[in-house]
Amino acid sequence: MNLKVLLPFRVFLDIGQISRIVLETSAGAYGLLPRRLDCVAALVPGIFTYETADGRVHYLAVDEGVLLKAGPDVSVSVRNAIGGVGLGQLRELVEQDFRRHDAEEQAARTTLRKIETGLLTRLETLQQS
Repeated sequence: MNLKVLLPFRVFLDIGQISRIVLETSAGAYGLLPRRLDCVAALVPGIFTYETADGRVHYLAVDEGVLLKAGPDVSVSVRNAIGGVGLGQLRELVEQDFRRHDAEEQAARTTLRKIETGLLTRLETLQQS
């Protein structure tokens, strides 16, 4: 099988000779082998596992998305993915990514709050004049 993992802004992974894939959906975990029928699956956030022809198992932490298997090609489109490390380090990377997203969200909310306060202050000044 050929596996392509797509993010909204780039191709995260494009690799051939995949011998098996394990994915998580809202209905549970499923395995895909090369001769499986074509299918579509809605992915939930979790660990996406694939094994290359040399027997090495690779893990990706993926956000929600969609998997499409058409013939030998498997395309996965997700909002975010983290990989390239062992399963133990993957947890640490995901936690760091969550902390970074939380800090970005908090900074965006603070900025939005300042903009709203400034707008309300100016409207009040206009009403008084």
